[in-house]
Amino acid sequence: MLIMKNVVLTILMLCGLSAHAITKINGAGASFPYPIYSKWFSEYSKLNKDVQFDYQAIGSGGGIRQLIKQTVDFGASDAPMKDKDIKKAAWPVKHIPTVLGAVAIAYNLKGITRSIKLDGETLSAIFLGQITKWNDEKIQTLNKGLKLPAKDILVVRRADGSGTTAIFSDYLSTVSKNWEDKVGRGKSLRWPTGIGAKGNSGVTGAVKQNDGAIGYIELAYAIKNKLSVVSLKNKAGEYKLPTVQGVSLAAQNVDASKGLTTSIVDASGKGVYPIAAFTYILLPVHQGENLKFVKEFLNWALTKGQNYAPALHYAPLPNKFAKEVLKQIK
Repeated sequence: MLIMKNVVLTILMLCGLSAHAITKINGAGASFPYPIYSKWFSEYSKLNKDVQFDYQAIGSGGGIRQLIKQTVDFGASDAPMKDKDIKKAAWPVKHIPTVLGAVAIAYNLKGITRSIKLDGETLSAIFLGQITKWNDEKIQTLNKGLKLPAKDILVVRRADGSGTTAIFSDYLSTVSKNWEDKVGRGKSLRWPTGIGAKGNSGVTGAVKQNDGAIGYIELAYAIKNKLSVVSLKNKAGEYKLPTVQGVSLAAQNVDASKGLTTSIVDASGKGVYPIAAFTYILLPVHQGENLKFVKEFLNWALTKGQNYAPALHYAPLPNKFAKEVLKQIK
């Protein structure tokens, strides 16, 4: 009888140890990198069965708020935190670039099978509500030989605080003085036109469901949902579709010694896609036990994990840049 009690006690103790062996890491933030982050967390958990990640793609603004409230172990954003938000955080915050992505201009226009060409000024005028028809003279001039319909343009933009919005508005402010003066940059904007949708998935869905719609989304969402995307004029005068290669070229001259939160929109060079950006893990610097596990994950993500990026339509960090980021993590 005593032996049986000891066996039962031992089993219960082992069960208790097993239950405590799983470390759960909570993160929240940008939807822009969600496809690659989901893949990373899945693959990393196969290699480290005692660590589980729970990531909520609630938008960059939401991730920053959750980080400040200390309800997550890390945040995620496509836009660097503002100084006022960093000051609200309980600890210093490191911005850790993880991959590069493209903001694609997706549209839904029945009967048009060839990619529509746009330049920055024309795209700005569409999102300012100054161009309201698909056959507007400015769009038609850029697309000679393509008969565009006299259809209303439905602008779809983010309703939540969004790093994708920050990247998109950074680009428009860089290429259009009109946009910079009237709207400017930011995760949340005072939009002059359009309908709002939550997250990259929300904008994707709204564009897909509405003939005549146009919106800005991360490239992976456009490809997965088979949406048409704009060929956008770059600084070299070329019209480029968003590609991993075009995003990589945008980052080829980035100097990590000047900081890890550099804007690369409208970068110089042939082949560059003009709305490219880094996305960041927001890492609180403190002595918490879970921070160690997040750092171990990031070391993996910035080395072996980079190999998963191209298949999911993200660009790996340039090698020299990635080495500098790994130093910052240490």
